[in-house]
Amino acid sequence: MLREPTFAHWFHGSDGMGDMGYQAPKSPPAEGHAVDELIRRFGQAPGEISLITLGPLTNIALALLREPQLAHWVKECYVMGGNACTVGNVTPAAEFNIWCDPEAAKIVFHSGMKVLMVGWEHCRGEANLDDDEREMVYGFDTELARFTIDCNRNATRANQELFGEPGLPFPDPITVAIALDPAVCTERSLHYVDISCDELTRGMTVVDQLGVTGKEVNVEVCWQIDIPLWKETLYRTLK
Repeated sequence: MLREPTFAHWFHGSDGMGDMGYQAPKSPPAEGHAVDELIRRFGQAPGEISLITLGPLTNIALALLREPQLAHWVKECYVMGGNACTVGNVTPAAEFNIWCDPEAAKIVFHSGMKVLMVGWEHCRGEANLDDDEREMVYGFDTELARFTIDCNRNATRANQELFGEPGLPFPDPITVAIALDPAVCTERSLHYVDISCDELTRGMTVVDQLGVTGKEVNVEVCWQIDIPLWKETLYRTLK
């Protein structure tokens, strides 16, 4: 909204698909503006549709500025972003999606929308797909399974080399899995969460876990996931 756009080419490749050389899309972009479409879709079915965000929150914030009622029309917003009391992946303090547009995230988090924040930490460690698991998925021999592994080869390499992780991280699919099956998130609680727009801690999701500020809670935070259930959900989808 207020800053120059930034891109995660270092993680996803210059084309966002691991530089696999896929053909360009055959279908043109839909007519109209995403912000207008968000307002229209949710306004037509208030309280019926959930929203899943897998990138910076710019369009959601702009839609809220245009139509504040959107916050109440969204059934629930699952935000893949932030890092609850943990380390960041683009700076020591911040996760990439929130860091990209912290002003937008601040608007969304304080809008009154029902938000579940699924931080990037849930894709780390054992939640990664290690070498054997990636080979197993590739062995499903479905178009979707092969695509999933291939288009994330750059992400796997970056995750291993930059962060010392065991394999392929899947923050976006984990968030979608929670939206599909709430049991994937095994621990969640409401807290006051604010977004830092200062340069040192830009994009930090400041979670008042202990309630020391005394401010009204505004965001539900996912603290733990069921890793075997998450992976089972992924495998079932790709087979």
